[in-house]
Amino acid sequence: MKKLYLIGGGGHCKSCIDVIEKSGEFAIAGIFDVASEVGKKVLNYPIIDIDQNIPKYVNEDSFFLITVGQIKSPNLRIKLFEMNLNFATVISPRAYVSKHAKVGLGTIVMHDALINAGAVIGSNCIINSKTLIEHDSLIGNHCHISTGSIINGDCIIGERTFIGSNSTIKNGQKIEAGSLISYGEKA
Repeated sequence: MKKLYLIGGGGHCKSCIDVIEKSGEFAIAGIFDVASEVGKKVLNYPIIDIDQNIPKYVNEDSFFLITVGQIKSPNLRIKLFEMNLNFATVISPRAYVSKHAKVGLGTIVMHDALINAGAVIGSNCIINSKTLIEHDSLIGNHCHISTGSIINGDCIIGERTFIGSNSTIKNGQKIEAGSLISYGEKA
């Protein structure tokens, strides 16, 4: 298995750990977080160091995944992604990703998500549990598509966008970059 470091030890990290464990592709080597959390554990995985020391852990055999969540702002996830590490793309074995779809670097596709043919998912995205991304839709970089959301066919979701849980984006819609679609909203 490939060695994987996680960046961020909060609630989203726990959900990511569950997906990573189920995938069987990566062995979690440790978690980075703030200084006050070093030495603690998240689901029995140690918080080993702070974000500023990540470069000490970089080598050709190590992969990284940003496990900081994204609700109010993607800025921290973007800042971490700009470190240009060897980012892993993680796809739950319980997700369906069409062989005709593309998923970008550093993106996680959570349990029971569906990504259909022709869909393109950008880098550093969270495709959360039970999300549906329909055919030919484009999800920009640094987006969080929350639990149970539906992105219908031929949609364009601009980068840095947050789509709230149980939202529905109707066929052919364009959502501007940096948008916030609230819980249950229809667009």
